[in-house]
Amino acid sequence: MNIIIGLIIMAVGFAFIAKTEWFLNNFGRITWFEAHLPTSGGTRMGYKLLGMAIVFIGVLFAANIIGGFMSWVLGPVIKLYK
Repeated sequence: MNIIIGLIIMAVGFAFIAKTEWFLNNFGRITWFEAHLPTSGGTRMGYKLLGMAIVFIGVLFAANIIGGFMSWVLGPVIKLYK
């Protein structure tokens, strides 16, 4: 079941990458992306980076290593509050 959900998440991420112009036309520009990514179109680059992050999460989920990755990323923060 994780593989199917991971593939769906990857498909959503790929849609962000492949249909960036559609997202830009329908949802408009994002001010934060425009301010912090001034080169290469700002919002277009932001949508593509967001899509790549979603694809990465989908791969982690499909490979069933999302738990280990989250433990690695959040481990130092969790140790601070114990």
